[in-house]
Amino acid sequence: MKDGFKGGWRQSMSWLHTWVGLVSALLLYFMFVTGSVGYFNTEVDRWMRQETQAGAGGVLPVQMVQRGLARLHAVSAGGAKEWYVSLPEGRRRLDLQIYWQALPGPDGREAEYKEENLDPATGQPRVEPRKTGGGNALYRMHWALHYMPEKVAMYLVGVATMFMFIALVSGIVVHKKIFKDFFTFRPAKGQRSWLDAHNVSSVMALPFFLVITYSGLVFYTYEYLPSVKLAVYGSGEQAERAFSREVYGEVYAEVARSGTPAPMAPIGPMLAQAEARWVAGSVSGLSIQQPGDAHARLLIYQRDPAGSVSRLSETLAFDAVSGRMLDLPAVAPSGPGIFSGVMLALHEGHFAGPLLRWLYFASGLLGAAMIATGMVLWTTKRRQRLKAGEPAHAGLRFVERMNVGSIMGLPIGIAVYFWANRLIPAELPGREDWEMHALFIAWALALVHAGLRPVQRAWVEQLATGAALYALLPLVNAATADVHLARTLPGLGTHGDWVLAGFDLTLLAFGVAFAFASAWAVRTSRRGAAGPKAPDNPANPQASPAQPAMHMPSTAESTIAWPANKPDSSWPTP
Repeated sequence: MKDGFKGGWRQSMSWLHTWVGLVSALLLYFMFVTGSVGYFNTEVDRWMRQETQAGAGGVLPVQMVQRGLARLHAVSAGGAKEWYVSLPEGRRRLDLQIYWQALPGPDGREAEYKEENLDPATGQPRVEPRKTGGGNALYRMHWALHYMPEKVAMYLVGVATMFMFIALVSGIVVHKKIFKDFFTFRPAKGQRSWLDAHNVSSVMALPFFLVITYSGLVFYTYEYLPSVKLAVYGSGEQAERAFSREVYGEVYAEVARSGTPAPMAPIGPMLAQAEARWVAGSVSGLSIQQPGDAHARLLIYQRDPAGSVSRLSETLAFDAVSGRMLDLPAVAPSGPGIFSGVMLALHEGHFAGPLLRWLYFASGLLGAAMIATGMVLWTTKRRQRLKAGEPAHAGLRFVERMNVGSIMGLPIGIAVYFWANRLIPAELPGREDWEMHALFIAWALALVHAGLRPVQRAWVEQLATGAALYALLPLVNAATADVHLARTLPGLGTHGDWVLAGFDLTLLAFGVAFAFASAWAVRTSRRGAAGPKAPDNPANPQASPAQPAMHMPSTAESTIAWPANKPDSSWPTP
């Protein structure tokens, strides 16, 4: 490794780029794949919770609020400290949601919040959907991982993210012809093809990679650097509240309960004042502090403007008993707090419309492809350095098999996660945990399979397995659920729904993509089994040097004459 520091600045960056990327590759691949799913977490949730129905059906906001408040009266007859009503909001929230916190107990301990999902048209509780992690479980895994304490996962992800940022910056330094790499791909050229694939996938979404990596680090600034917060605010609950209030702002302080009962003023005029100040349909929800008390206060929240990344929506305060709007001072978020909010919005893409979310999703998959091609390139280079007849060492064979089980094992596991959602009985206790267990069991089996099979065979078989799992999922969905393509595809089904139809069509697209990849791997494997191409001039074999016989990494013990050419100087040599 020390040789990487010789040869000047670019050579040092090449060494750094290779080894930083290699050390963190598997975790980063996991984060990119699961994080990409997160851009459609709500759509995945709808598919996995087939009992959920969509849409408010043209019900007016004031009607939904009244139904939500009526339900809150019914479920918190013993008194409550706070009520929340959240209105449906596009793809992010399909139901009318209510939350409430009961009054503190005799010992003064705060009660836990409870929640219900209501039908916006009737105000009645929804049919309890099946227990499932849904799309949010996959999204959460990309930063909290699984089967480990959250703080440990936070630090592991932080280290991997920092390595990613270093790899991106050093990669930019290494690429002298970065714009040429954007348009260059030479198929069937062995190591050169893998390098081209790595370069193209890296450059195509480079701005996305830089923003997504930097914003990911910003989230946990104060957790990764706790001494900054401790030095200014100290430790303890009061210090945390002071820090949060100063950095992220506070709308209004809580009000104390008077103990004197008082009815609440009609909600309609207060909502009308809010919409007159904003625009019609801009109310996101409301909360009531100390409902039923003479000091009760109503807060009405503005929906984030479409396409906005600042998330600086307004909140209006009212005296809930008189209905009078209050002019109260609020603590605005600080500059760092606003910056953190913008970074969060850019990272998660909540402001994005459908087209931009697809672009986010595609860029995330390009990130996974960038890492996967880098992993394969590393092993391909080392195999091509072997002399004719020289067996690969144990470390190379191990990494090649890990590449297969890791790169294909995770997509296979995610497909099995969706299969488990449809096949595990809805009444099974802990079924949402077993869905996730199924994902990791399938991934573990893929790793075992890759370790037991020749590498070329393992690639072909796992690609074919992925193709079958994804392509057959819409059929499994049709056999086990009412929401399937025959009913959801607009123009064909009884009720068109592009969200549910789009999910099934996306599964089919992945199945087709894996099938093509499997066919390509079969063709490459057969070409490799036939050995290198014979020289064009048998009398002078040197006139046409043998080309690489295989372009998939292989550990098969054979007499294939791998070229012993000098490694391409445009790629670092660890």
